[in-house]
Amino acid sequence: MTARDSKTLRLTRSAAASVRRGHPWVYREGLARPPKLDSGTAVSLASEEGEPLGVGLWDESSPIAVRVFGKSGRLDERGLLERIERAFARREAFVGPDTDAYRLCNGEGDHVPGLVIDRYAHVAIVRLDGDHLDPWIEKLAPKLARVLAGRGVRSVALRRARDEAGDRRIRPLAGEEPEDRVIVRENGMAMEVDLAHGQKTGAFLDQRDNRARVRVFGARRARALNLYSYAGGFSVAAALGGAAHVTSVDVAAAAHATAQRSFRANGLDPAKHAFVTADAFAFLEAAARRGDKFDLIVSDPPSFAPNERTKPRALTAYRKLHGALTKVLAPGGLLCAASCSSHISAEDFLGTLDDAALGRDDLSLVAMHGQPPDHPTLPAWFEGRYLKFAVLA
Repeated sequence: MTARDSKTLRLTRSAAASVRRGHPWVYREGLARPPKLDSGTAVSLASEEGEPLGVGLWDESSPIAVRVFGKSGRLDERGLLERIERAFARREAFVGPDTDAYRLCNGEGDHVPGLVIDRYAHVAIVRLDGDHLDPWIEKLAPKLARVLAGRGVRSVALRRARDEAGDRRIRPLAGEEPEDRVIVRENGMAMEVDLAHGQKTGAFLDQRDNRARVRVFGARRARALNLYSYAGGFSVAAALGGAAHVTSVDVAAAAHATAQRSFRANGLDPAKHAFVTADAFAFLEAAARRGDKFDLIVSDPPSFAPNERTKPRALTAYRKLHGALTKVLAPGGLLCAASCSSHISAEDFLGTLDDAALGRDDLSLVAMHGQPPDHPTLPAWFEGRYLKFAVLA
């Protein structure tokens, strides 16, 4: 179906203004008369006065009724493939030859809302946010596989939303059967990625540039702490940078096994470092009692604010966490604090790192970072600017 023969939906005044600015979502309440359509149906959007506003795909099951794919253009297999190929081409300027793990398509930020495609060496993992692309992905997969084959990708797999009873969360869409685990290169650093059971599509690729920064920070810093360490990417980076001893803390013991394999893949002996299975707050409390101090601390917790209602509680949790971190930060130490919640703005987050929260006044904000260029966003879409990485010294 193309924009010419799709159903036209009229938007309320506020929704129309949002789409004009380039926001890629239309909520159900933004429609003058919400229809009943099958998910994946191509629709045209117009103002109450009939002004054409854009084209999108319908999602019957989500509060986000329409994902907007642009002001105009085809919304059929060919049109969708052209948009995805443009996303692939954009990466050539952003990813160096020593990296084979990066985001090929970042959904809304690449004008293909709801479609995430991550590359892990020779495997591409597809994740769908919403039901609007469900009717399209099986038809698109063989064409995507042919395009990606020229980039060295041999397998295209779909990532399910959740792991059921220990089952693999990936299933093949095209090409070879993907392995459960692969070794990738990130700015020359080796990392093992659990494709079958890991978080997101397997790894947190949005922290790639920040891991490279931590590798630089590791130089001349004897003791490093990686809190919420997951698969140990920041831990490996700190050790490669020169940190003599890295303590990785996470509640998931299985993640430490992955981290230790990544250490070995980089020629590092994991026995020279510590891997602690513990709650982060409990660990910090015990470390402070012992008088432990760290020269470099990285804190990258899961989202404390999954929705707007939880924002006040999340800000309280961040303040408590950051105050506990400074109690184990050595004099002259470096603190890297991250947030991955779109409901917490950069200014909100920095408010959890002020003197009152930290209980000290000798630290300054030396840098503030977000996602790397392979995770593009849209100026009108604040939800896409979710990652905050504050560096204090």
